Amino acid sequence: MTGTLVSPSFRRMKKYHILLGAIAPRAARRTAAMAATILALGAVAPAAAQSPPVTVTPLFRSATTASGQQITLPSGPVEVIVSEYVIAPGAVLPVHRHPYERYAFVEAGTLRVTNTQTGVATVYRPGDVVVEQIDTWHSGENIGPDVVRLKVIDQVPPGTNNTIIRPGQ
Repeated sequence: MTGTLVSPSFRRMKKYHILLGAIAPRAARRTAAMAATILALGAVAPAAAQSPPVTVTPLFRSATTASGQQITLPSGPVEVIVSEYVIAPGAVLPVHRHPYERYAFVEAGTLRVTNTQTGVATVYRPGDVVVEQIDTWHSGENIGPDVVRLKVIDQVPPGTNNTIIRPGQ
């Protein structure tokens, strides 16, 4: 190679290929590398099959409210509102009602909801789902030492408020 500039790294690479060529032809090296890759992937695949990337576990299902009413959806366009309620220990919500469906997930604390028409009270704790009473006067109270945290979902006609406070409260 007189008069040709060849870098030292090229010389080492060429020497490496010559040495490997003596041991195994280039096609055999490629096949061996591909087989090693397939074997490595095959060894990983069963582990991936054992733990799916998404798991769905139903936590609650109901067709009735807390007072046994059939759940019905508003007809026509619906607006979904998601709110967070934080209720201090000892706090009492005013007597109110909901003209449309309302669902709550209790994240923390202990909440007692009392139907003021019947006197029936239900206590909800973390992990419970509350399907609110529809058009029924009721009130809520934090009866525990910790704050109550609720995630609340309302389904209402657009622009509608889903909480009506009893007059005189």
